[in-house]
Amino acid sequence: MNKTNNTRLTGFSQHLRRNMTKEEKRLWYDFLRKLNLTVNRQKVIGNYIVDFYIADARLIIELDGSQHYTIEGRDADASRDTYLNGLGLTFLRYTNLQIHQEFENVCNDIFRYLVKCGSIKPKEE
Repeated sequence: MNKTNNTRLTGFSQHLRRNMTKEEKRLWYDFLRKLNLTVNRQKVIGNYIVDFYIADARLIIELDGSQHYTIEGRDADASRDTYLNGLGLTFLRYTNLQIHQEFENVCNDIFRYLVKCGSIKPKEE
């Protein structure tokens, strides 16, 4: 993935990692960092920065705040998604409201995807 890395965005991505939204912090500290996988926060891919990236699963996890629901935000997301999908990457998108109200469901959804793609083993029952 590094061959598509835009080094001009590295400083900004570092700033975003240090200043995560409360929803990103919750998903990171309460779930993603506990996975037995490498999860990158604010990963630069091409000319874009994604919220979370799991290379083993070729998975991008995005948390969408209100800016994603404007006309400009939807258009920017569509262009970005087209580019990243063209690299063979998959998206899981959640709203900030889902993080607040359905956190366990969001975590279960991510976990199910990681099991389905073979990146992690299912929980033993």
